[in-house]
Amino acid sequence: MLQVKTSVAQLNVNASKALIGRVVPTIASKFEVEEIPAMEGNDVFEIESKGGQIILRGNNGVAIASALYQYLDEYCHCQVTWNGVNMRLPKELPVVATKVRKQTPYQYRYYLNYCTFNYSMSWWDWSRWEKEIDWMALHGINLPLSITGEEYTWYLVYKDMGFTDEELKDFFCGPSYFAWFWMGNLDGWGGPLPLSWMKSHSELQQKIVQRQRALGIKPVLPAFTGHVPAAFKKKYPNAKLKATNWTNGFADTYILDSEDPMFAQIGKVFLETQTKLYGTDHLYSADTFNENEPPSDEPAFLSKLSARVYEGMKQADPEAVWVMQGWLFYSDRKFWKAPQIEALLKAVPNDKMLLLDLAAEIEPVWKRTNAFYGKPWIWNMLHNFGGNISLFGRMETVANEPAKALHNPASGQMKGIGLTMEGIEQNPVLYELMMHHTWQDAAIDLDKWLPQYVLNRYGVADAQALKAWDILRRTVYNGQRIRDGAESIIAARPTFDSMTRWAKTVLNYKAEELLPAWEALIKAVPNCKTSDGFQYDLVDVTRQVLANYALPLQRKIVAAYERKDLNDFKKQGAAFIMLIDDMDQLLATRKDFLLGPWISDARRWGSTPQEKALYERNARNLITLWGDANSPLNEYACRQWSGLLNDFYKPRWQQFFAKTIDALQQGNTMNVEAFQKDISQWEWQWVNSQKTFPVQPSGDPVVVAKKLFQKYKSVITAAYGSSFTATKKY
Repeated sequence: MLQVKTSVAQLNVNASKALIGRVVPTIASKFEVEEIPAMEGNDVFEIESKGGQIILRGNNGVAIASALYQYLDEYCHCQVTWNGVNMRLPKELPVVATKVRKQTPYQYRYYLNYCTFNYSMSWWDWSRWEKEIDWMALHGINLPLSITGEEYTWYLVYKDMGFTDEELKDFFCGPSYFAWFWMGNLDGWGGPLPLSWMKSHSELQQKIVQRQRALGIKPVLPAFTGHVPAAFKKKYPNAKLKATNWTNGFADTYILDSEDPMFAQIGKVFLETQTKLYGTDHLYSADTFNENEPPSDEPAFLSKLSARVYEGMKQADPEAVWVMQGWLFYSDRKFWKAPQIEALLKAVPNDKMLLLDLAAEIEPVWKRTNAFYGKPWIWNMLHNFGGNISLFGRMETVANEPAKALHNPASGQMKGIGLTMEGIEQNPVLYELMMHHTWQDAAIDLDKWLPQYVLNRYGVADAQALKAWDILRRTVYNGQRIRDGAESIIAARPTFDSMTRWAKTVLNYKAEELLPAWEALIKAVPNCKTSDGFQYDLVDVTRQVLANYALPLQRKIVAAYERKDLNDFKKQGAAFIMLIDDMDQLLATRKDFLLGPWISDARRWGSTPQEKALYERNARNLITLWGDANSPLNEYACRQWSGLLNDFYKPRWQQFFAKTIDALQQGNTMNVEAFQKDISQWEWQWVNSQKTFPVQPSGDPVVVAKKLFQKYKSVITAAYGSSFTATKKY
């Protein structure tokens, strides 16, 4: 037993040293790593200067990585985010005058949502995963959902059960849609999935979980919830199956009833097969009836159902802990009332279930479920839907509510905090803020934290930058009025309306209130322009201002149409198209906002021209139509990306304007319904086409942002009638 402990400790130390070498390669030799025991079961770290070295101590790799990031943050004013990295280290590493010791009050720091694996991670290779695992460790995350490669496990299980490749062809979906396949919402869409993909991603998953465990991170692996192939009906005609439909334009999927003896059998075989491939930490994600209602709301039925799901896990792994996303309690609250929730949860022992309050910053479900009726649970920030990139967030809520919940006697067994966004690589401030809670039990004072964030991000303390962020805090990040970030009308399927189902244009602030932040960032250019994070923020705020401006411009277009003023319609339409062109040029200056890498990374996984085309179609489809030409989810995952703006959004609007001009010239009313039908077919052709887009940025982000500021400041001011003024060039 002593030898096992020693080897695990050495594994953590070695992994921590390797991480330090990746994060700060030029000064890695300045850090020493030592292991210390956990405190009361929770992670702990220390930082100390000794003999000219910086000593980082922790009870595992996550704690040691957190110590490193604490040092870089507090002493070196550095920052590591998805959208901007500042690693401009001092010539001499600052001395830690007094030993720092911190213990986390949170046993678990959870990470990821099923949807993140597609809206952001569909095409990741090991190099990108390695960076993300480092980011997890630096930010204290120790409990990530880890479901890459799940499809290969299922392939092996069903092959062993006698299913042929032909019978499974319509079961496995394309790579952009695994999240909804794994959750039982759809079969086959975007496929057929090549076996080469399954094998390559099984190998990728082995690397992922190996690295995570080396750092003391415990991956949460999937479990069986009943979703089976349609071919199951023929092979097992006596099986108790239920057809269910996600109602988003996809065919029925089939759920094996938990009462069927095969349910536990398949669940056991799946976990055994998965454990052989990837090992286990005894934590299993399973979500019954994700956005699908159970056939009965009888509490007794729901209790038996959850008991059987857990029993299936337990048969394969007596130490199994069921990790459940609490999304169903939020998304379908009409069905999931107190008796139903209590029945579902109480059938499983408290120490064998862990609940995720998936969108606690929007609606804390723990408050209306008696803290999940005694189950351990985690307070999560969902924040992002569909991977959209709008500036948005509930900054005050995120700064205050986790700690308030932790100290609330009614919060029961609150065991952690987490991030459960549908998409990452946007709004980095929210994620830095949320994970700052890891090593303290008090609320975060934004008046102190935000200036530190800006200093670390830009590398300088600039008054105009601080002014901009104070405005951003009170506008885009005020968390009021709307559930999630608004979209631009540019991304909507062309319309005379002011919004569409998914391109919701209602802001949580007055659009003109963002303009002074834009001006302040322009003024901050002389001091901040070399900062990677500043360049991203300048582009992002400029993008948001222009994206917002598209709506009043579109309303002018609509007004001209309603007046039958052909000349003004042409004028305003040309201005709208120019705006799209300008936004595309702006976004082309940052790799964060390019369509090209999304397409290129997808194609890179293909080993044949057919596979490359399949993966490109998946990549194009998810961020546009989502499904087929008649998909009700079109634009749900829209992106304001260079390439997508000029190649997809602009041609749609140009066709809309051309049809409207023709109608005006003929003295007719524009047939919007006919246009919508026609344009959906054009969109489907775009999804199925192939084209190379730039994978590297072009142009200087600061130069382009300043040019657009000078070009648009007056017209936008006039559009809003605001007091925003900018009288000199910066």
